[in-house]
Amino acid sequence: MGGEDGTGDDAEQVPVALRSALVQVAADVLGATEPLEVPPSLRAVHKFAPRRRATAGAGPLWAALQDEAFRARVARVWAQANPELAASVAADAREPAQPSLRAAVGAWLLGTTTWRDLLPPDDVPADGGAQVQARLDRAQVELERLRADAAAARDEARAAQDQLGALQRELRRLRSDADRARSEGRRAADDARASLDAAELARSRAEADLRQASDERRTAHAERTAARAELRAARKLADVRVRLLLDTIVDAASGLRSELALPPVAELPADLVSPPTEHPAARPGSRGRSVDDPALLDELLRQPWAHLLVDGYNVSKSGFGELSLAEQRRRLVDGLSVIAARTGAEVTCCFDGQDGQTQPSGGSSRGVRVLFSVGEIADDLIRRLVQAEPPGRVLVVVTSDREVVRDVETAGAWVVPSSTLVARLQRL
Repeated sequence: MGGEDGTGDDAEQVPVALRSALVQVAADVLGATEPLEVPPSLRAVHKFAPRRRATAGAGPLWAALQDEAFRARVARVWAQANPELAASVAADAREPAQPSLRAAVGAWLLGTTTWRDLLPPDDVPADGGAQVQARLDRAQVELERLRADAAAARDEARAAQDQLGALQRELRRLRSDADRARSEGRRAADDARASLDAAELARSRAEADLRQASDERRTAHAERTAARAELRAARKLADVRVRLLLDTIVDAASGLRSELALPPVAELPADLVSPPTEHPAARPGSRGRSVDDPALLDELLRQPWAHLLVDGYNVSKSGFGELSLAEQRRRLVDGLSVIAARTGAEVTCCFDGQDGQTQPSGGSSRGVRVLFSVGEIADDLIRRLVQAEPPGRVLVVVTSDREVVRDVETAGAWVVPSSTLVARLQRL
């Protein structure tokens, strides 16, 4: 640049007082600048204490003000701090500022040629300025001292560098020793890991053997428990069957003579030995009645400990099949409840069951055991119930299924057709 903007060739013509003021403004701006934004030439000055920055760093600061970018930054900060004065020192200002050192600083920073006109009369260029020269001398002395300090610091840095080299050599030796130690440690770790793997394998095998033995023990215990439970259930069933048979025999023996009005024995066994003759088969106690006679059902159910087994849907569909299945069950169970109450017999009604089906609830089923077959048909359930009863007990099975009739008669049960029970229910 030329003398047109107040820098460049005219820089040497700036009075000492104005230069000191410019350096002070630049030092203040430098102190508020972020470290990353500080120009490289001023990084050392930026680290100075604020009160020493304008004196000890006067030379670098004045040289930096010759740079357009740094000068523009300082001018922008000065203009923001002095907006009115900045407007009055502008080249196109309507009301020029009064001559003062601050006005001259602003004009020089803003690059106008009026800075000379704004200098106070006492601050024009002159050969004097002993005070300013003294400050510059002190700054020079401080600069020399700093240079000496820098030389001492460089010597210390070299000594530290030598010490660092020795430490690095020692570090390399220690690293070599550490590498050997790590190598030996890895070998020892490998040996220990191999031993540990062998121990783990042995432990795993032992645990597997222990688990197998425990499983076998639990299995044996469960089988023994199940066998004991089955034995207890079988014993209990046998005891119940024997007790029920005994009670049936005792009750039958005590009341059979009076109920059947049997005459005294007139014949002895030897009198009855004769050639066999053909006679129509008649069931004991029927007194000549047909199995289709509802009165026979009442007579059988009045026997001691009689048990009535009913094929539910076989009876309900033959008697009132026009109703829904739920209504058929309800009507049949209600009728069987009345029969159970009048005869005192045990009554069990079996229906073909479905998943989730439960026994009907309500008071009408009192005295009647209602069972639904699960995983089988009601016919098979009736067969199992007949097989569970002891020989000699009065069992009356109500069904019209030929196969069920054949099987339960073979087991010693009475069989009454479904129509007979329907007729009996209609008389209630």
